This record gives sequence, structure tokens and C-alpha cells, in this order.
Amino acid sequence: PPGPMYYDRIVMFGSNKQSDGGGAYSAPVVQGTVVQGEPVAQHVPVPVPMPMPMPSAPAYDETPLTAGPSSTDFNGYKGEIQGQKFNDVPFAIAFVVHLIVMLYFLVAYAVGGGQGGDGNYYDYTGVAYFVSVCGVFATGLSTVALGFMMKFSNILVKMALFFSIGLSLGVGIMGLLSGQILMGVMGLVSFAFGICYAYFVWGRIPFAAANLNTALSAVKSNMGLAGVAYFFLFVAFGWSIWWSVAAGGAMNGMGSGILFLFLVSYYWTHQVIQNTVHVTVAGVIGTWWFVPDEASSCCSPALKDSFVRATTYSFGSICFGSLLVAVVQALRTLQHMLRENDDFNFLVCIIDCILACIESIIEYLNTWAYVYVGLYGYSYLEAGKNVITLFQNKGWTTLITDDLAQNVLLMMSVGIGLVSGLVGLVVAAIDKDIFAGIGYDDAGAVGFFVGFLVGFVLASILMSVVGSAVNTVIVCFAE
Repeated sequence: PPGPMYYDRIVMFGSNKQSDGGGAYSAPVVQGTVVQGEPVAQHVPVPVPMPMPMPSAPAYDETPLTAGPSSTDFNGYKGEIQGQKFNDVPFAIAFVVHLIVMLYFLVAYAVGGGQGGDGNYYDYTGVAYFVSVCGVFATGLSTVALGFMMKFSNILVKMALFFSIGLSLGVGIMGLLSGQILMGVMGLVSFAFGICYAYFVWGRIPFAAANLNTALSAVKSNMGLAGVAYFFLFVAFGWSIWWSVAAGGAMNGMGSGILFLFLVSYYWTHQVIQNTVHVTVAGVIGTWWFVPDEASSCCSPALKDSFVRATTYSFGSICFGSLLVAVVQALRTLQHMLRENDDFNFLVCIIDCILACIESIIEYLNTWAYVYVGLYGYSYLEAGKNVITLFQNKGWTTLITDDLAQNVLLMMSVGIGLVSGLVGLVVAAIDKDIFAGIGYDDAGAVGFFVGFLVGFVLASILMSVVGSAVNTVIVCFAE
């Protein structure tokens, strides 16, 4: 379809550059929705798409497109819609095979009676009940948090910035009090850098709040995205129960030597779920930006088309990037288990730092690559290369690194995970034998850890809707 015309507008917050005719400031309007900004004494770029009147047309037509020479060569400033084809197929096949293997373990150790290789019988009803309670609580709390975030986005951006600074200070104090001098020093250094960071990015808070509000406006115009998120939320909920039963039974029967593979399985599936939502949201928000008539209802055509593309043509690309993150996350989990050995604390700390950096780099690339996967249908590697090239040409590399809106989503996810962990601790305290069926007599620590893991993962999936919308708004505004 022909590309729509739109204008990049610069809004002067705290001045009369955008006024109601009498010189007073008035908030910008995006797609007919007022976007509240915080007045500051500086120019702040605000994403305000203004499509020209044009015939209604979907951003990604169901009719197969012929990829011409310009559709594969990225010009550095705007993507091109790719022909409908299956990308990164081997990774999609590997993911499906992995699910079949996990289904075998589920049937063998749950339906088959839960008998391990040592001849003992393992009862997983307590684990399933515990995960169900924590999952239901996390789902309800995530819904409340989403509505709260929509109403107080401006304040939450600042709170999230202070949250990260306070977290570093807390780690430093706890490390010094517990005798872990290295951890304490690193926490205090991070606290100092956090203060400097807040000082330098404080002027970008209005831009981050405007992006968040614009993204929320787009989500409100396409509330069907919430339905997609809830669908995958329940999928993730079911996967947590599935994995806990299958992995627990397999490790009891075959030993803990396969723990790494099961950790990769757990994180890979959850990454695929999150990124599928991410790609779907990117397609819908992109259509809302350029062709709003096609994405301004609960169940718009853009929602259906984006969901189909994410689960078919782009599914291999989703599995590709998700596997990279899952492997690093599994390695970090194993590394955390090694911290019990005091003889290698310094070495373990160095390894953890390296793995954390690798994980951050991959997740950073995935965040923007999947926007281009959802918008134009590129393969994983092509999407990552093209979108980074776009930001480099625009001079936005520093801006996207300092995207403060994502801090809000992380803060909410961590908060929900902590509260879910406390719920898990209470449930474990009420029923001290809830994990006895799988060989754990001390249910307190296990209950908090599992509750936090379930709450954090489920909340992250729901929060990814708004996060994906924010990232898509930034990319569209850059183009």
C-alpha cells in the first residue's frame, strides 16, 4: 500500500509554541486523544503522527506481496514491507520438537504416576496447587497494576528512576552489613552512578512520559491487545505448571545433570511467549500510527493480521532471538547456584557480570529487532541490523539507550513478583508439606522463590504490551 504522509512536530513544553490561541499551553492531541505532558523549560520532541486523508488500507495486506529490489535493501531511513514467507524456519522446528519432548516427560511423570527412576513415587499435586495460587494472584495484581499505570504514567516514570537508585543503595547497605564487602562496594558505586545518570537524563523525562502516554493511547484504541496478552498470560501460566511437573519428575528420575537443559526449556518458552506478544503489538501499533482507521477498535483487522503473522511467518524469527536469551538466562541461574561455594566468590562474581552484560546486549537488540519484525516482516538478523541502522542515521542511539519508560514496566514487574513471593511464603507457611512430594522439607525459601518467579514472569508478559507499544512509537516517530 502507498506510504501515508505525516509530519514530525516539535512541541515546546512550558511555552506558548502550542497554544489554544490565547498563548496558554495546551496538551498535544494524538489520534484524537489528549496526551498530557509535563511542562519544562526546554524543547522536547513529542511523537505526534498526523496521517493525511487516504483510502483505508491495511498496513500488511493478506495478499502475497512480490518482493522487489527495494524490499530487501534497507535505505537506512524507513523499512519496506517484505513478501509473505516463513523466516528462520529451523528455529521454529527446534522449538516445536522441544515441546514434544516436554510433553513426553509430562505424560511419563504426571499421567504415568510420577514414579522416578529410583522406584519412588512423587506427588506433584502440591506443586501444581502452589503454582496455581501464585499464578491467579499475580494475574489479578497485574490487571490492577496496568490500570494504575495508565492513570499515573508521569509520576511513575520518576518513581522508576528513583526505584533503580534506591535498589542500588539497598544492595550496597545489605552487602556491607552482611560482610560481603565486594557486593557492598559495587552497590554503592552503582548508587553513585545512578545519581549521576538521573541528573543527566532528568530533562528527558517529559519525552519518556509522552512516549508512554502515546503508547497507552494506542493501546486504549486497540484493547483487543489486552485480550491477546491475557491469552498468552494463561499460556505462560499453564506452561509454568507443565514445566514444574515435567522437569521435576524427569530430574528425580534421571538426576540433576539435565538441569541446564530444563532451564533453557523454561526460559525459551517464556521468551517465545513474550516476544510473540511483542511482535503482535508492534504490528497493531504500527498500523494505528500510519493507518488509524484499520486499528482503532477492539478486534480490528490489524490485530488479526498481526497475530497471524507472529504465529506463522515470523514465528521462526521469534524462536531464534528467544533461544539466545534463554541460554544466557539458564547459565546465569546455574551460576547463582555456585555462589554457595565461598572459595570461588570473586570468580563467580566476574562470570555473573559477563553473563549479565551478554544478556543485556541480546535483549537490547531483540527489543528493537522485533519491532521491525512486526512492522515489516523482516527475518531476525535483518530486522536487528536495519533498525539499529535507522537509529544511527537519526542520531538516536543515546536516546533509545536512555528510554526511561521501560524502567516503569520493570519496576511494576518486580513489585508484582515480590508480592507474589510473599503470597507463596504465606502458602508455604500454612502448608509446610506442600513441597514434600518432590523431596523439599523446608518449604519457606522454596515457596518465596517459586512465587516470585511465577509472579515476575506472568507480570512481565502483561507489561510487555505497553512496553512493545512504547518501542513501536519510538521507531515510527524516528521514521
